[in-house]
Amino acid sequence: MSAEVQDILVRKNMLVEAPLQHVFTVFTERFNSWWPRAHHIGTDNFTAMIEPRVGGRWFERGDDGSECDWGRVLAWEPPTRVLLSWDLGTDWKYDPGLGTEVEIRFVAETKTRTRVLLEHRKLERYGDQAEAMRAIFDSDGAWVTMLNAFKAVAEREAA
Repeated sequence: MSAEVQDILVRKNMLVEAPLQHVFTVFTERFNSWWPRAHHIGTDNFTAMIEPRVGGRWFERGDDGSECDWGRVLAWEPPTRVLLSWDLGTDWKYDPGLGTEVEIRFVAETKTRTRVLLEHRKLERYGDQAEAMRAIFDSDGAWVTMLNAFKAVAEREAA
């Protein structure tokens, strides 16, 4: 008897009124400028960052010097794609063996408008909590909040 594992994922997309390169730069290099302060696993005062290379870390560094990894950079293709592992378990603690993935694609619609496509996939790796985690990531307080914060900064800085 074989069981087929169904892919469980969340997809979001939005238009950002800013050029492709700018949008990619704000998302990756200016990550801390838009990541919501309420979304952290370490101290309240932190800097969120993505190291700009395959194998780089996606993490937060507290003002006290403590660090909390979130995942790794799996693909780095400026200015069109970033693939990150999301290695936070259901308890919001780092689990390097988890390996869900967050892929962000950036597509130029015009010279001044970029479509951002986010897919958080491999959520089936959460096992019996997979559907609950999908619901959390798909809720307004998760990727929707992050992307709206990102869009506001990218558009404001492009103006």
